[in-house]
Amino acid sequence: MSFLRRRTPATPAGPDFDVLAMDPGDWPGDLGAGLLPAPDGSCQGVFLRYDLFGGRGPAMIIGNLPEGSPARELAEGQPPFEVTQLLAALGNDEPVHVVDIEDSPVMHEDNLLIVRRIKLSEGRISCAQFDRSDGILVTIASWDRPITDDLYRLLKPLPAEMFRQG
Repeated sequence: MSFLRRRTPATPAGPDFDVLAMDPGDWPGDLGAGLLPAPDGSCQGVFLRYDLFGGRGPAMIIGNLPEGSPARELAEGQPPFEVTQLLAALGNDEPVHVVDIEDSPVMHEDNLLIVRRIKLSEGRISCAQFDRSDGILVTIASWDRPITDDLYRLLKPLPAEMFRQG
């Protein structure tokens, strides 16, 4: 008798871009990272889950999505991918939609960022997005904690090598 082995889908080897996030050594809680695979095995994004709640779910998710990533394609009013990941990790299945988007300037090191502050129907979620000069979309989704301008000072590039598998 023969058995069929199910092949696992392609697992990305890692991103070909640096990830902008908070250094894991600077975070007092648990940290998890995920890679978004494309069917061809390329990396279509990286997101980091920062957990301050003792294993009950993350306080924050920071995503880095390159141009062309399907996770960037959203319908009108649909929350960013990182918001849906945050809600899933918290076990919250309430529907959430975008209520308003406001642009505001923020300094990051020597760069001026135009940050999109996304207001959601779930008031306990704070969300902000900005585009990097290399085409990477950075999204920060935070649960029950406001995203202040101080947070941007903690963001730094983490080398892509940190996320390589194999």
